[in-house]
Amino acid sequence: NFRKRRDNYSHGAEIGAPSTIANTDSKPTAKWIGSSMSQDDMMERDTLLIVSDDDLVIGSESKRVGHEFTPLQPRGLLHRAFSVFLFDESTNELLLQKRASTKITFPNVWTNTCCSHPLHGMDVNEVDGPESVRDGSVMGAKAGAVRKLEHELGIPLGELKLEQFKFLTRVHYWAADTITHGVQSPWGEHEIDYILFATVPSKDAITLNPHPDEVDDYRWVSQAELLEMFADKSLLFSPWFRIIANRWMIGTDMKDGVGWWDDLNRTMKTNDFCDYEMIHRFDPPTEHLGGGGDAGPIFTET
Repeated sequence: NFRKRRDNYSHGAEIGAPSTIANTDSKPTAKWIGSSMSQDDMMERDTLLIVSDDDLVIGSESKRVGHEFTPLQPRGLLHRAFSVFLFDESTNELLLQKRASTKITFPNVWTNTCCSHPLHGMDVNEVDGPESVRDGSVMGAKAGAVRKLEHELGIPLGELKLEQFKFLTRVHYWAADTITHGVQSPWGEHEIDYILFATVPSKDAITLNPHPDEVDDYRWVSQAELLEMFADKSLLFSPWFRIIANRWMIGTDMKDGVGWWDDLNRTMKTNDFCDYEMIHRFDPPTEHLGGGGDAGPIFTET
């Protein structure tokens, strides 16, 4: 399922498109308080880390501009993201959330525990350089994950510590939000996504108090329950979650028959499943092609 480039566009914008990229200075700006911001506020104020195809930070831009799918940037601007998967060790269950109906991009979809972006200018630096990726520490992405778990799910700061997160690999994917906004959707995702696993001894070990503008529902599920949910055509799922779950988490399609979720102890305590060198690249499911820039596939199988 690994794919290579089919064309030569750069960070989601077509060749010759006007640059909208800001600076790469990561010094702290105004304090980020998610509870005081609306969805529109965050689209304007959150400053994404714009990256090259090789995941080098080349600038920053507003969340709004980064997610706009237009003829000039058919797949938005390629930016850095993280996806958190939180498990209950006692039951082997995964915490899912249903994104709120008020979300601008991909509302009403079930997805992994938390999906968001490390930002420019945070009090705790969220910008990872190549060395932190090579050694697997990625403290910037982990800091962003702690910030957003508190904002979205109400997990108090300190209940999940940075050292509890395990960085596994990176996924470069894109998807137009055509299910919400139609085939000419002005919105979508185009990310290099850092996959972060974390475990707690029991679900009772963490506090959950979801923000109503972020999360409509949540549930802990077993592998069997997740597969049943995937089979239920009345449920919507984020395209990135489907890609990650189907490719790596359950061992059916793994070469050794063992997925990340099949042996959490091995996943969390060894580097057997870690890949810090390769960036795995995926086009979206066909229903998420298109958007305001009429974007088509850009990767071919190798």
